[in-house]
Amino acid sequence: MSRLRRMSPRRSYDQYCSAARALDVVGDRWTLLIVRELLAGPRRYTDLHADLPGVSTDVLASRLKDMERDGLSTRRRLSPPGAAYVYELTARGRELLPVLQALGGWGQAELGERRPTDAVRAHWFALPLLRALEGEGLVEVRLEEGDFHVYAGAVDGPVYGDGPAPAEPDVRLVLDTGTCTALARGELSVADAVRDGRITVTGDGTLAKALRDV
Repeated sequence: MSRLRRMSPRRSYDQYCSAARALDVVGDRWTLLIVRELLAGPRRYTDLHADLPGVSTDVLASRLKDMERDGLSTRRRLSPPGAAYVYELTARGRELLPVLQALGGWGQAELGERRPTDAVRAHWFALPLLRALEGEGLVEVRLEEGDFHVYAGAVDGPVYGDGPAPAEPDVRLVLDTGTCTALARGELSVADAVRDGRITVTGDGTLAKALRDV
């Protein structure tokens, strides 16, 4: 019996409604946050577990199997010398980006002050920054918590990535966590942050020039 056939059957609301059907697939705890992580491109299981603090190994493994079964992600083995398995989104899984962006926009009002128990990763600011940016290009972002990069306007491939940009970026943004948090909460626009000197913009790309001209 194949690994996918051994999975438990998917639970359903048994309602003939597209919202209910969608929640049948992505409504379980952790599923959409796994999608958030996989929007960065292929990820190893250990990397996913490290960037999803609070998830148990059993639950993460179960959700990944469910996502494979439902056509949201696939698992493949890297070529040597890596020879590790990675998980990545399918085209169907990538279609959840606007869903996550809409959910994140709605959730801005829920952020409030960071709680002592709240974990944070630099790349968790990638999707809020993408919502705030206008234009297309590779953007490198430098924060105290670490660097990440985003592909503004991307339609294929990764939406963002951890660490410095893999190639010369169109624009580099340097800002502090307070500014990034204000952007994530919807309290500040990128244009206003640049005008106020809260974001330093460098680079020669079209997006860099547009940001400097705001």
